Amino acid sequence: MNPTLIGVIAFAFAFGGVLFGTWLRTALPRHHLEGESKDVIKLGIGLIATMTALVLGLVTASAKNSFDAVDGAVKETAVQLLAMDRVLARYGPETGETRKGLKQAVGERIDMIWPNDSSRPASIDPTTAGMATRVEALADAIRSLKPHDELQRALQTRAVDLAEGLLQARWLAMAGTGASVPVPFLVVLLFWITLTFAAFGMFAPNRTAITVLFVCALSIGGALFLVLEMDGPFDGLLRVSPDPLRFAYTHINR
Repeated sequence: MNPTLIGVIAFAFAFGGVLFGTWLRTALPRHHLEGESKDVIKLGIGLIATMTALVLGLVTASAKNSFDAVDGAVKETAVQLLAMDRVLARYGPETGETRKGLKQAVGERIDMIWPNDSSRPASIDPTTAGMATRVEALADAIRSLKPHDELQRALQTRAVDLAEGLLQARWLAMAGTGASVPVPFLVVLLFWITLTFAAFGMFAPNRTAITVLFVCALSIGGALFLVLEMDGPFDGLLRVSPDPLRFAYTHINR
């Protein structure tokens, strides 16, 4: 889903509710908005506003957890890459080509997920452009090493474990990029926001109050925009930082 579009829709629904409420203010008989009727309306809207806050909190927490999971996976991958490179370096000069291939694969992966050309979309599919075959070939190359002593055998086993962990991590990172905010949550949230702002509009006494409600509606749209931006960790304004992988790339094969 497009965060900008959802943010604009949320703003339109919220401020549309304000305008509808101001129309109701003139259309309804006076006694419908005074005394006990006014108290009941305020209680009902207070209940809806509370439920809206709870749902918005759940949506925010879901998107933040998804974002943090992908960010953590990227950092863990960087650590594993550096660890595997050092293990291969300790193994001996036989791993020179494997380490070069590892650095090349990392560089290509960084360019695919965080392209320098902003017009090119990020590609997070690990099977794209033969990346899966290249990474698996590196793991097979490590397995094909012929250790000469117990130290090299232990280092080979450790390198194989790290390589398999990297193969698994690429799928975990991809799985974390799916939408974590359910569409029904957004539909219900927009409905409640519209009702709440309609009630606010019913009791807005002048243009100053309506202006304040306009700013509030804009804030609601901005909040949903930021939440949904976090739901796409490799696209948009709020993206997972590539710095850990770039740091690993610069230190591999040194």
